[in-house]
Amino acid sequence: MPLTPTEITKRRAVRVRNRLKAVANGRPRLTVFRSSKNIYAQVIDDERGVTLASASTLEGEGKVKGADKDAAAKVGKLVAERAIEKGVKDVVFDRGGHIFHGRIKALADAAREAGLNF
Repeated sequence: MPLTPTEITKRRAVRVRNRLKAVANGRPRLTVFRSSKNIYAQVIDDERGVTLASASTLEGEGKVKGADKDAAAKVGKLVAERAIEKGVKDVVFDRGGHIFHGRIKALADAAREAGLNF
């Protein structure tokens, strides 16, 4: 029986996450979740099970709004700045099963420019 698009996405996310565990070497994970209206990013330390830094387009004061590439770039820069404040420079990028294109790529590029290494 053929897989539905939702099942394909879930399998891809599991496959990517398992691969990240193999190559992480103790580095925290920069995880990206995107919906149709917002984008979220977190730096997670899997060994301790804590979130070190996070940012999203839902944050107040009108800093970041929307779900386009510009908003994703702002979220990437913001999460990178917060992670560097916590002393995290090296991370492994978890794109959550999404293809590295569009908003995901814009967020990753902005995080790299802000100082994160992955």
